[in-house]
Amino acid sequence: MELLYLKDCYLTEFDAVIESVKDDKYVVLDKTVFYPNSGGQLSDTGVLIHNGKKYPVIFVGKIDGVISHEVSVPGLSKGDSIKGIIDWDRRYNFMKFHTVSHILSAIIHSETGAQISGNQIGEEKTRVDFSLEDFDRELIKSYEAKVNAVIDRKLPVQIDIMPREDAFNIPSVVKLKDAFPPDISEIRVINILDIDKQACGGTHVANTGDIPHIDIFKAENKGKNNRRVHFRFV
Repeated sequence: MELLYLKDCYLTEFDAVIESVKDDKYVVLDKTVFYPNSGGQLSDTGVLIHNGKKYPVIFVGKIDGVISHEVSVPGLSKGDSIKGIIDWDRRYNFMKFHTVSHILSAIIHSETGAQISGNQIGEEKTRVDFSLEDFDRELIKSYEAKVNAVIDRKLPVQIDIMPREDAFNIPSVVKLKDAFPPDISEIRVINILDIDKQACGGTHVANTGDIPHIDIFKAENKGKNNRRVHFRFV
């Protein structure tokens, strides 16, 4: 399956052919723009259209390593040609949240050396988890101003598909070296100019200026050496 969103996060429509349908609702295509639920980012929703009939896509996930589109209306069959359209407002919101998560994570790591242990991107708010012993709430709140300053710089956000060997020369990527199976020859790297380079399969905006300012509205302990911050757009 060709994953069109990996090279162009701004694609909203595409034409494809159905490769399989399971239980009259799980549809596998030969290509897709739909992002699957993974990496802390919720899946796209939208619609598949065949012969003028709409089949709403309510969830997209990886099943046995293959991206499957769950539709709420039966009737699609193997070999059907379809047009797919994503819910752009939902996707664009996730793109902004995901990119700013990278910025916040880079600032936290730069300021404290803490490793980011997870994130969950939501429709109205997002959280980032990181490993840190001391928890200075005033310091964490200061990250908000630093993130917003990066947003205001209107920095380009590049998607680089790099040979494995080249990607492993990037310090932030080599830390994840063991996460990439030997058969992975290319690695997708998100490059926020002067701020962060991370291997990532998620969707991102093309410029930090597209992101609203954030408000870090909650900080909490989540166990030993595990801290969590929640932020939203203002």
